Amino acid sequence: MSGIGKGVTVASTARILKDYGFRVTAVKIDPYLNVDAGTMNPTEHGEVFVTDDGLECDQDIGNYERFLDENIYKDNYMTSGLVYKAVIDRERNLGYDGKCVQIIPHITDEIEGRLVKVAKKQRADFVLIEIGGTVGEYENLLFLETGRIMKLKMPGRVLFMLVSYFPIPDMIGEMKTKPPPHPARAHNNAGIQPDFIIARSAQPLDEVRKKKVSIFCNLDARDVISAPDFKGSIYEIPFNFEKDNLGKRILEKLNVRPRSGKSQKWELMVKGIKSSIKPIKIGIVGKYFDTGNFTLADSYISVIEAVKHAAWYLKRKPEITWLSAEKYENDPATLEELKNFDGIIVPGGFGKRGVEGKIAVIRYARENNIPFLGLCYGLQLAVVEFARNICGFKDAHTTEINPDTSKPVVCTMPEQLMNIKENRMGGSMRLGAYECKLVKQSLCRELYGSDLIFERHRHRYEVNNNYRLELEKGGMLIAGINLQKKLVEIIEIPKHKFFVATQFHPEFKSRPLNPHPLFVGLIKIASGVKI
Repeated sequence: MSGIGKGVTVASTARILKDYGFRVTAVKIDPYLNVDAGTMNPTEHGEVFVTDDGLECDQDIGNYERFLDENIYKDNYMTSGLVYKAVIDRERNLGYDGKCVQIIPHITDEIEGRLVKVAKKQRADFVLIEIGGTVGEYENLLFLETGRIMKLKMPGRVLFMLVSYFPIPDMIGEMKTKPPPHPARAHNNAGIQPDFIIARSAQPLDEVRKKKVSIFCNLDARDVISAPDFKGSIYEIPFNFEKDNLGKRILEKLNVRPRSGKSQKWELMVKGIKSSIKPIKIGIVGKYFDTGNFTLADSYISVIEAVKHAAWYLKRKPEITWLSAEKYENDPATLEELKNFDGIIVPGGFGKRGVEGKIAVIRYARENNIPFLGLCYGLQLAVVEFARNICGFKDAHTTEINPDTSKPVVCTMPEQLMNIKENRMGGSMRLGAYECKLVKQSLCRELYGSDLIFERHRHRYEVNNNYRLELEKGGMLIAGINLQKKLVEIIEIPKHKFFVATQFHPEFKSRPLNPHPLFVGLIKIASGVKI
């Protein structure tokens, strides 16, 4: 079933195996016909995550990176669209020697080939593969079929794990065990017998229900793994799985011994999380929250996790509040509530909705000395706000919103002009890791402890260098520059308690074992600690 935690399950299992001393990587398969996640609306699909090598992908790749504390690359993500495109492109180039190209074996061979390539290229002992969507949907049948074929070809080397939901209806208060056998039988119909069932539910599975599930689903009761809703952090989930010996059972089934004693790094980190009790209040100002009558946090999941990593590192308990940019746009009086927060973040985004609200928030944070961190669009709008209210350019704007502005302080990157004109939007932004040279007297240089950094990007617009001098005269510090293209990467306001904005996305590189220095800096200052 979609949305019940398959990504975190894969990430947690990967962490368990890594802590046994193995080289582990993870692959996400999305059944969509999109070639990548770049054109998907965040309120429909969640955050678009970006890898070091420039792939726009599903947010679960971010989970894999955070749990494994390793970079995941573009080879580790595939969609139906990408697979079909590769096969069709090969057919057009006579890559199949004139054969009739068929779903089986050519599509399934393409999927298998990509998975084997990941294993070989990354020298992985284990490759964990998450097939997105819901069992029984026609969209992911080809990926299940590929899995079936791979198990046939590689006896003793392939296992299947089914993540299934066990409802507890409020009017009854009893956990129901009848729904999970249906996806298990859907697997059976596809020629697959699940080796494990991860029992997602509001409460832990008891032994009585484990035995019932084992009978209905044709597997050992020891292989029914309880996965209750967790009130703590998601980073505790590996330990919850290990209560049911998930790691040991996987190794037993594959006839593999642990390579080393269990690593303690993750356990120590989790203990630190549990001991963080002093609150720190952070407001995130965005517009990708609402979906119908519900609030979607996944649109900014990497930002949220980066705040948590930094807060826990400093022994603080993060209290994160969603703040609607449109509310401040429609009712400026509500800006006063920003004084209730220890720090404010304006994350990335696109489009004109909520822009003036974000600009108003940035001004309020600047004028009231509230610690502020702007990310991507947050930097661009911080430049617009500064140009308007400090430099006196009342018409200042980004050409994304106002192409006719007399003061285009943020403008289209030259190489992007043709992409926009020809409507080539997919995979055409400035993507992936680029270097940034830090100014020695800057706060960011102190936080990073290095002159040269590499950070991930996803943007089409940049600070207009024609206005750099005026911005600097007004008191803005250009704290980081990409030397190759002379792009502004970081801005600071030195007289402010903490006013930092980046063109890149530092949240993509934050991990619980290695929190990002900019988020650590924000939380430090917001906590009243000097850097």
